[in-house]
Amino acid sequence: MSSTATASSGFSLFRFAAPHVFYPLAGRMVPWFAALAAVLTVAGLYVGFFVAPTDFQQGESYRIIFIHVPSAWMAMFLYVVMAFWAGVGLVFNTRLSAMMASAIAPTGALMAFIALWTGALWGRPTWGAYWVWDARLTSTLILLFLYLGFIALQAAIDDPRRADKASAVLALVGVVNVPIIYFSVQWWNTLHQGASVKPGGTSMAATMLTGMLLMVFAFWMYAIAAVLVRVRAILLERERRAAWVQELAARER
Repeated sequence: MSSTATASSGFSLFRFAAPHVFYPLAGRMVPWFAALAAVLTVAGLYVGFFVAPTDFQQGESYRIIFIHVPSAWMAMFLYVVMAFWAGVGLVFNTRLSAMMASAIAPTGALMAFIALWTGALWGRPTWGAYWVWDARLTSTLILLFLYLGFIALQAAIDDPRRADKASAVLALVGVVNVPIIYFSVQWWNTLHQGASVKPGGTSMAATMLTGMLLMVFAFWMYAIAAVLVRVRAILLERERRAAWVQELAARER
């Protein structure tokens, strides 16, 4: 490939980082990801609640894993992605990167809350208590507080640039909590069960695994759609004085 073609390809890729180019692109992607999320959710819940067999140890109560596990995975994954974009914005001073981090935080907080809530509902019949100060539960609660701290810090600082930098530092420091959550059941003697799905295989029945993976992809598609909707709103708010926003507003009148 010639150097001219390479430069052209790089330019065409980085042009999507421009707010006026990314905004309509995100708008076109939202319906597709939302539709995929809806279809996968229906399929995943059907398999999980009506096709998957009853667990021989936990009975019907185990079915909460089809919501609990995907939300817990997404809470950790979204935090890493949020910290990545916040770090890119901090190092390269790119506006869209910081806005992406801001857009991810509320969805990540929602996933952490769902994971804790469903975990409490699962813990009552399994452990006899809604909450115990288990290492994984406690570190997931800290994850929720990190998300809320990120959101609160941005809201507390009037200057968006300063808010982005301060919250980026918090996000990057908080990344250390993610491996603690993941490895907590291996590092400490906890009540929380170990992972049923591992790189080397799984102890779950095929229909159980299918239902859970469908829900994982459903949560993933929902998260992408929600983040894109939110980043479009942030773009309009922060770029409201830009010419392209003024033109967009004039066309929609």
